[in-house]
Amino acid sequence: MTVIKAGGAAEPRGGGGAYDARRRQSLRARYAYGFVFFATNLLAWFVRDYGARALRGLHHVPVCGAGDSKCFQSGGVLRVSLGCFIFFWVMFATTFGTRKLHEARNSWHSGCWILKSLVYAMSIGIPFIIPNIFIQLYGEIARLGAGIFLLLQLISMLHFISWCNKRWMPDPGSNQCGLFGLFLSTISYIASFAGIGVLYVLYVPNSSCAFNIFTITWTAILVTVMMTVSLHSKVNEGLLSSGIMSSYIVFLCWSALHSEPQTGKCHSHMKISRDGDSATIVSFIIAICSIVMATFSTGIDTKSFQFRNDEVQLEEDTPYSYEIFHIVFAMGAMYFAMLFISWELNHPTRKWSIDVGWASTWVKIINEWFAASIYIWRLISPAVLRNQLVNEEFMPHRPTI
Repeated sequence: MTVIKAGGAAEPRGGGGAYDARRRQSLRARYAYGFVFFATNLLAWFVRDYGARALRGLHHVPVCGAGDSKCFQSGGVLRVSLGCFIFFWVMFATTFGTRKLHEARNSWHSGCWILKSLVYAMSIGIPFIIPNIFIQLYGEIARLGAGIFLLLQLISMLHFISWCNKRWMPDPGSNQCGLFGLFLSTISYIASFAGIGVLYVLYVPNSSCAFNIFTITWTAILVTVMMTVSLHSKVNEGLLSSGIMSSYIVFLCWSALHSEPQTGKCHSHMKISRDGDSATIVSFIIAICSIVMATFSTGIDTKSFQFRNDEVQLEEDTPYSYEIFHIVFAMGAMYFAMLFISWELNHPTRKWSIDVGWASTWVKIINEWFAASIYIWRLISPAVLRNQLVNEEFMPHRPTI
């Protein structure tokens, strides 16, 4: 191939096929890291629910002792999470600034799996010799890291919505009708309002469930406001982006209500699953897969977190940002820890349960409200800023003395 230098001179350079092979290897490496993250989730669950009986040797470790809370249950989850965080932080530090496929750090990111397996084993093992006070400190930090992960997930979601809107909705000045975008908009709003109706049926068995009624009703109001604002003449965003966002916040509302402890009167109509039954196991596996998919989809969407997205992609450039990919997975390690212990450092969780408790419920509700607020501001901010510029332009200037 031919490489154009900054001075304009053309320099022949071979290796186009080698770059293609390195790019494919780099893209495949993402799935390997995703599998590592998935296996770590399973390890955290195993240590939490069965580690006290299956890993009796840890009772002889000085920092663990004979109790179950320091290296098992919530303490075990935090230690596994810390190990996962250390591994991806090491990968972040060792791949930071990698931009070209011919760099040695690219080979480290995409290959050297035997050496990285040793790094991973050491990363998982180190937290089990760290005193409990530092693990508790990590748990407090992990709450902040999990919140950052939710913010990154929201940014990725907004980027995805913008991509869908640009791809399937026509420009306001064009004569195109955008039938597929209109179809997706209709499906999204039907799913949103139908989902709100289902939430009333499932989580409001009687009129005394004031909290659930308020949460679902406020979600319906947010959906209506987003639809109204997106159709306003000064916004003219269309229904596709607001429809997708409406489906997302309805999902967050369902997730929040589903995380409520199933002991109150508003869950009396639902069968409370016992530990280890088939429905509980299936829902638990789905929840873990959702955590992994959320982390993976956020991690590979590196363009959402770059300050400049207009740079030309060259053949020898890496296909995605390695440091962003690894830091998202590091934050994801903190996030899954909070889900396994329900955002409480000493939470006595049931077996095969995940993200259940009032702390989890409120985190998801705040996440829903914050996501809707950010999206509404994203819709109205161009019009608001435009009006401010117009007012400043026509505002008479005061004479200076």
